[in-house]
Amino acid sequence: MSKHHPPRLVDSAITAESRYFKIEELHLEFSNGEYRTYERLVGSGRGAVMVLPITEQGELLLVSEYAAGTERYELGFVKGLIDPGETALVAANRELQEEIGLIASEFQLLTELSVAPSYFSSHMSVYVAQGLRPSILPGDEPEPLHMIKVSLQDLDSVYSREDFSEARSVASLLLLEKWLKKNKVDC
Repeated sequence: MSKHHPPRLVDSAITAESRYFKIEELHLEFSNGEYRTYERLVGSGRGAVMVLPITEQGELLLVSEYAAGTERYELGFVKGLIDPGETALVAANRELQEEIGLIASEFQLLTELSVAPSYFSSHMSVYVAQGLRPSILPGDEPEPLHMIKVSLQDLDSVYSREDFSEARSVASLLLLEKWLKKNKVDC
C-alpha cells in the first residue's frame, strides 16, 4: 500500500467571517494531479475542552444547556473554549467552576477529539475530573445550567435519553466506560 502525501496548497483565502468562525477556501493539488476547492470552518486555533466530572459518591455530572443549533436543551458535559494564554487543564478547571461550581484536583486525559475534520479545523481535549470541591467562577452562560447526577452504575440510562445526542458527549461517555473498567473504578 502506498503512503498518501497531503495535497499541495495552491492558494487559500478567507471568504466569510463571524465573531466565532472564519470560512476558508482552499485550492489544493493532489498527488495525482487533480485540483479541488474545499471550504472549511476555521476556529480560533486555541482548542476546546470537555470535562467528565466524577464525584466521590460515584456519580457522573452532566449539564443541560440550551443548544441553538437544535433549538432545544441538550444533555452533555461541561465544555468550553480554551482562553488565550490558558492551558487545556486550566481551561477545564475554569469551565468546571463556571458551569457547575466545582473545581477538581485530579485530571486524566481521556481522549482528543475532532469534529467533522473535512470541514472544521478544531480539536477538543476530553478529561475525567475527580477530587471535586466547591468553587464558583462567573461564567458566560445566559442562564444557570441544570446539573444532572447519574450513578456510575446507571450510565446506560443516559444513552436512551432524547436530549443526549451530541456526538462528542456520546463518544466521550463510551470512552469513559472503557476507562472506568481499565482503571477498576467501581460502577
